Amino acid sequence: MSAEPADIKTLELTVRDMTCAACVGRVEGALKQIPGVVGARVNLITGRASLDVATGRDVTAAAIAALDDAGYPAEAVQVGTRRPADDADSADLRSRVLVAIAATVPLVVLEMGAHLSPAFHHAIQATLGQWWASLLAFALATIVLVGPGRDFYRKGFAALRRQAPDMNALVAIGTAAAYLFSIAATFVPGLLPDGRGGTYFESAAVVVTLVLVGRYLEARARGQTGAAIRRLLSLEAKTARVLRDGAAVDVDIATVRVGELVLIRPGEKIPVDGDIVDGAAHVDQAMITGEPVPVRKVVGDHVIGGTIATNGALTFRATKVGADTMLAGIVRTVEAAQGTKLPIQGVVDRVTLWFVPAVMALSALTFAVWLLFGPSFGHALIHAVSVLIVACPCAMGLATPTSIMVATGKAATMGVLVRKGDALETLSRVETVAFDKTGTLTLGRPAVVAIVTTAAFSETDVLRLAASLETQSEHPLGAAMVAAARARGLSLSPVEASATEPGLGMTGRVEGRAILIGGVKQLQRAGIEPGLFAEAAATHANTGATPVYVAIDEQLAALIAIADPIKDTTASALTALRRMGKRIVMITGDDTRTAQAIAKRLAIDDVIAEVLPIDKAAMVARLQDGGARIVAFVGDGINDAPALAQADVGLAVGNGTDVAIESADAVLMSGDLGRVADAIALSDATVANIRLNLFWAFAYNIVLIPVAAGALYPFYGVVLSPMLAGLAMAASSVSVVSNALRLNRFARHRPA
Repeated sequence: MSAEPADIKTLELTVRDMTCAACVGRVEGALKQIPGVVGARVNLITGRASLDVATGRDVTAAAIAALDDAGYPAEAVQVGTRRPADDADSADLRSRVLVAIAATVPLVVLEMGAHLSPAFHHAIQATLGQWWASLLAFALATIVLVGPGRDFYRKGFAALRRQAPDMNALVAIGTAAAYLFSIAATFVPGLLPDGRGGTYFESAAVVVTLVLVGRYLEARARGQTGAAIRRLLSLEAKTARVLRDGAAVDVDIATVRVGELVLIRPGEKIPVDGDIVDGAAHVDQAMITGEPVPVRKVVGDHVIGGTIATNGALTFRATKVGADTMLAGIVRTVEAAQGTKLPIQGVVDRVTLWFVPAVMALSALTFAVWLLFGPSFGHALIHAVSVLIVACPCAMGLATPTSIMVATGKAATMGVLVRKGDALETLSRVETVAFDKTGTLTLGRPAVVAIVTTAAFSETDVLRLAASLETQSEHPLGAAMVAAARARGLSLSPVEASATEPGLGMTGRVEGRAILIGGVKQLQRAGIEPGLFAEAAATHANTGATPVYVAIDEQLAALIAIADPIKDTTASALTALRRMGKRIVMITGDDTRTAQAIAKRLAIDDVIAEVLPIDKAAMVARLQDGGARIVAFVGDGINDAPALAQADVGLAVGNGTDVAIESADAVLMSGDLGRVADAIALSDATVANIRLNLFWAFAYNIVLIPVAAGALYPFYGVVLSPMLAGLAMAASSVSVVSNALRLNRFARHRPA
């Protein structure tokens, strides 16, 4: 996976009045025409547009103007905020629905009751008379269309003037045709070819009401798809207790500064990120990392804003505040992933861009055919109107983004931060999962388990000199030597010179002596034969320990065996992956015997050992076998970054380095490798959900549009009325969103 170019920045806009996939196509088309915009993605669910803009170009004003011209008001937004008009829009929809229902119900009773019950018909005739009954029907339908339904006509006819018809245009044309025909039939029947016939006031009103009800239900369901983001935002504390001028004061969280001391009492929410300087507590990090039990934090440990100190008091120094906190970063990442389009969505968008014009053409053709061969003008009109009303590009446009939005939010609550939405789709096709060893399969905290020396050197001198040199290294094996020396109370000496050769070892001078630390290859390059320790090296390697050789003044001095404990969750995580049918590979710089010993303990399928850091990406490429095999790579270190980028899906362990995390497609927020199985299983569920959504969305239109056009009428006398067409159209969008919401019930992998 290639990283985003450094000269590209992202601009986020809130876009109003998008109602279907055709709108998405229009908005993207308008944005891509703006100079400086190199890419644009629009999410119908979130109402957001993400623009890739060349650095140095300010296109905000131009983008907003272009969308206004296209009929879609827009404004720049801050990531992590809800659309400002969300609550107002929802309240407006609800009030419009109530008014529409209040006018439509008596209209349906008046019109349909007269058809269904002769007694009711006679009662209407005796009390109101036909003229006043028709006038009342006209008044009630006018209330619905001019009041709650006004936006369909305002937006729909505006879209027609721009030659960019959308869902509003279909509803506007269909209901206006039925309404105007009914007016003519009521007031000037002589203008109609059939003379005075039936009226369809109730059909026009019911269609508008049902579409409004459908949009309201859809909006409520769509609101649930963003529940994960809202839960994350709700984690943020509103205030913080900080030390200022020697006194503890409560301040707004926005005023907390980096470096300030923050006080936390038992049960309180941690407001910002920081490092503990005093106290100890168990901290509930479940909503951030997915860890099911609170984690003990002591002096020197890092705490995350939004987590809760379940017991114990803490004082910590703020290291990240505001938009720089991990919680804010998670929200930004999840929102960015939710705006991603899978490849299948691009195909759907191209289809739906032409869908509305095609439906309008089919409606016109339907009207012409039935006018020529059908029983009446009204019959032709009803079929044409039903075609317009039953067609639903909304369902097709919602099929993919709803599932992605729910899945990325669900993943975040499980401790899997999906940085790129398309990783959700790719994970479902992964055949091989390759793991780095140190810090990924293991704890990443190696310890010295044995020191074997030659007769010319003492164990204490070797460890003191080696540990002194390793203070210049960041390698976990070096840290183990330093920790062992300090545990023995040894005084470390200054390093006079040092050089590191990645994947091989270190050389340098300490106390005027030349020190070499490394593996067999490092010794052999220096002309030193390690055979004296061959048996000891084999013995320790067979137990999973890593043998490290030390040479002093070009003489073999010692073998230091270092073991890195395997994580408690590793075995169960790999078992879960094997049950999924995944091939498991370990790629490590360890010598072959050590790597094989660990692989045997964990039942790993294949081992690639003694790999230099610069060669890890090449090993992943070899596994990919020219693109024939989809490979996921899991790692945590700086030297894993190229391999994470090379893999089809890179999964970084969240307690690893920033470089590794930035190179990954998804981040496991804790070191629990069970999240790998979770991510793959969620990917499988998401892809299946999207396929089901697309199947029903397309099947709905393929089946019902011909029925609405009257395909069954010559054989069975079946006519799909505009009312039933409106009900079906509303139900299709709601069903797609409801199906996507089933992903919220996804259950994560549990260790055996």
